[in-house]
Amino acid sequence: MATDGDKHLREEKIESKQVYQGHFLDVRRDTVRLPDGAESAREYIVHPGAVMIVPILDKGQLLLERQYRYPMGRVMLEFPAGKIDPGEDILACAKRELLEETGYTAREWAHAGVLHNAIAYSDERIEIFFARGLVAGAQKLDEGEFLELVTHSATELDAMAAEGELTDAKTLIALLWLTRWQDGEWALEWRKS
Repeated sequence: MATDGDKHLREEKIESKQVYQGHFLDVRRDTVRLPDGAESAREYIVHPGAVMIVPILDKGQLLLERQYRYPMGRVMLEFPAGKIDPGEDILACAKRELLEETGYTAREWAHAGVLHNAIAYSDERIEIFFARGLVAGAQKLDEGEFLELVTHSATELDAMAAEGELTDAKTLIALLWLTRWQDGEWALEWRKS
């Protein structure tokens, strides 16, 4: 949260150039004036934002996905997530992504908050949702989307994180939020779907 007390840290945009426009990524190179008056360059990605869902099954198990992530060159374990379409309500996006990727719908939803996973080079925000009262259905994967659904307990995920097997930032943040909520330290406001 910016305040007037942050003026000594702020950078001012002088010029902005679009370097690349892809399917959903927009790469920029800006010239900025630094707090000391000098100029510098900032390269970053403008992202439309995303949602992530923590699906809690009736017996407490968590529904996750195993999906090959090309930049990493391997299959990653992560909670369901997806890009917010222009003008789309974030809860509507979460419901859509949960259904498309897992086939599940949920009777109750809670918006936990937002995370910014790459603040040095992207403005991407990921809205964190929790879903429970899950009802199974058929997946509606996008063309070219391949993933495997798996279940794990929070304890199993914690052990995987400790061993370095679970490294996806958004999933690690969700695991932190989940355990804090389960321990009664962080609140979630549940709403019927």
